[in-house]
Amino acid sequence: MAVVTIDASDKTPIYAQLERGLRAAMATARLKPGDQLPTVRQLAVELRVNANTVARVYADLERAGAIETRRGVGSFVTATADEARPPKEHERRLRAFVTRVLSEAGANGFSVEEVVKGLKEET
Repeated sequence: MAVVTIDASDKTPIYAQLERGLRAAMATARLKPGDQLPTVRQLAVELRVNANTVARVYADLERAGAIETRRGVGSFVTATADEARPPKEHERRLRAFVTRVLSEAGANGFSVEEVVKGLKEET
């Protein structure tokens, strides 16, 4: 079974899908520190993608400190679940959440000030 999957109908570039999938597997602890990743060739064949694409993603993850490649041995997960999350993912998700809250508040007749006051009262 594949560690990640690629959706050919998704307009997101394959390398981005692959990196997101590997980071998600680490973030959800399906891949834990010390786990060995498939070789570049194995994963490329399994996903039916170019080996250079897999190599690029592995190199990017290695530069980010999420994996480590040991020459002649393979690539291994080094990141914990928290470390595996994409950079700035938390901020992006927070902005999206705030946008949804403010949109719903506006649709229900609440001002930003009322929402902020309500949040402060809850904490």
